[in-house]
Amino acid sequence: MGGIFMQIVILMILAVLSVAFFRRIHLPPILAYLFAGLIAGPELISLFPHPEDMHLLAEIGIVFLLFSLGLEFSLPKLLAMRNLVFGVGLVQMLMTMLVFSLVLLFFDFSIPIALIIGGMFALSSTAIVIKQVTELGILNNRRTQLAISILLFQDLAVVPFLIAIPIMASSEHVSFVSVLLQALLKGVFVVALLLSIGKWVLPWIFREVARSRTDELFVLTTILIALLAAGLTYAFGLSMALGAFLAGMMLGESQYKYQLEADIRPFRDILMGLFFVTVGMQLDLSALATHGVWIIPGVLALMLVKVLLVRLATRLFHCNPIDSWAAGFKLCQIGEFSFVIASLAATQGVISSQLASILISMGVVSMAITPWLISHSKSLAERLVGIPEYIDSNDQEKFSSEGLANHVVIAGFGRVGQSVARLLKMEAIPFVAVDIDPVRVHESLNAGEPIMFGDACQKDILTGAGLAQAKLMLITFDFPDKAVLLIDAAKKINPEIEVMVRIKRDYQLDSLYQAGASHVVPEMQEGSLMLISQVLHYAGVPMSRILKRVRAERKGRYDHLHGFYPGETTEISYGTEDKLEFIHAIVLNKHASCLGKSIEELNLSRLRINVRGLRRAGKEATNPDKSEILQQGDVLIIAGKPRRVERAERFLLEGG
Repeated sequence: MGGIFMQIVILMILAVLSVAFFRRIHLPPILAYLFAGLIAGPELISLFPHPEDMHLLAEIGIVFLLFSLGLEFSLPKLLAMRNLVFGVGLVQMLMTMLVFSLVLLFFDFSIPIALIIGGMFALSSTAIVIKQVTELGILNNRRTQLAISILLFQDLAVVPFLIAIPIMASSEHVSFVSVLLQALLKGVFVVALLLSIGKWVLPWIFREVARSRTDELFVLTTILIALLAAGLTYAFGLSMALGAFLAGMMLGESQYKYQLEADIRPFRDILMGLFFVTVGMQLDLSALATHGVWIIPGVLALMLVKVLLVRLATRLFHCNPIDSWAAGFKLCQIGEFSFVIASLAATQGVISSQLASILISMGVVSMAITPWLISHSKSLAERLVGIPEYIDSNDQEKFSSEGLANHVVIAGFGRVGQSVARLLKMEAIPFVAVDIDPVRVHESLNAGEPIMFGDACQKDILTGAGLAQAKLMLITFDFPDKAVLLIDAAKKINPEIEVMVRIKRDYQLDSLYQAGASHVVPEMQEGSLMLISQVLHYAGVPMSRILKRVRAERKGRYDHLHGFYPGETTEISYGTEDKLEFIHAIVLNKHASCLGKSIEELNLSRLRINVRGLRRAGKEATNPDKSEILQQGDVLIIAGKPRRVERAERFLLEGG
């Protein structure tokens, strides 16, 4: 038990260090997991001499991945994509399998082995493609949807291979057609069963779970449903991933979709990392060293042919050229199910273990190249097409602020920035938004919003947004320190520009005003003012007096809204103790050292404490006169930071 524990700890250390290093050199985490697996595998430190022992646990990562993918789809959406799934997907699979099988027959491989290896080469990696496009935020564009359609058919096509390999190895005479027909009937039954459960049973289950308002139960139910669906299809000889995808697809139409996705993500990401680690463990360095002269060129040739065949298959269905080439670059690797087929074929004696090692090595090498190809798939496709009339509707041209004047620059295009932008549109006031979130910028550009990608603190970005000609800049993100830097950069470009800053709390009002902000709007205090206005209005206070009161509070930097009485449940987290302001009532008993002294004489301002009120004989005086002499039984109300309030109380009661 202790040995297994240490193995897992060492593996996690390797994974953490690898991901951190690869992130530092701007490479995707998938490569880091492959690298960690290579180190931990039998070829180097042999942390896990038998990587196949971890295969089932790692495959659960694929189950969760496909469950998450299913949440992005719905049955109507899948039916709308049927021409791509069963059209382009089928043609791509058959063409790729046929081409590589013919090549292998030319090199004197037997027909069964040629068909198996051809099928392996035709498959692509659902795991690596979905994970990478999700990280890049391009899951829902047309190019990726085309690639996913082909992947869905490939996952279905795995089933005949898993059935055919044992039959090829068996000495008994078995009708291959009858076995496939039985598998087809089982597949139809299982799919119909899952769709029925997903439509009538799962919504009721999650409705009852949601009513319990127990987060743990919701998470456990989500995991259980994904595993049960995967287990059901696996029990009928189908892919576990197919069952998880169907379960996710049925729940994708429910109102619980986003919560389900949030619940499953941590388990999915951890187990997917484990999956890629196990893939890295299967890289046979001895086979790579012995046959590397052929493996590397062979992988490059294979990937090139697969790109061309995907383009040819999509051309038959009149797909957009840029989408087609980009999908080809995403799908040109060897898939994880190819490893399953290779292992099964080697176990059944259909192919040799050495050939299986070579094929798995080719798959790992192709997977290592894939993240770069996916990231650059669109630019590579555009270079190949090179025809200006092919304009991708999913990627609009970069926004240009040329010709704009007297507009508003919105730094940060989150919920607040977008809300402001909508109202500016209603008043026909031009604006330019700047945001550093690539997914948000991509979605906004698709919707035709005037937005630029970049860090607003950089002068080049502000210049590109036309800040020199703008009349107002709005900073919407709640990072006061970064806002100070942004104000400084903006003032250097346009010293006359008005700068409005939105923050959540008013902890750093002074520093922002000192940096040059024209207006600082603390969200919490402004929300309180709006609530107070409503209360006063319904209490019968004239609107003119309410407006006067609100203006006075804003002018006084929300002085009357500062501080609160702490309670038993008040939490003071690290880093906030110097930002909070408490109001505290101190009862002056007969032993208080401050009795007989005036408020002015006590000089509480040196302790950076404000006296808010004095309560005597049941009557309270707000902002009492400083000459007031304190008496036994008085209640002095003070305000300040928690530690200062404590010091002031000790001073008033004990002296010193």
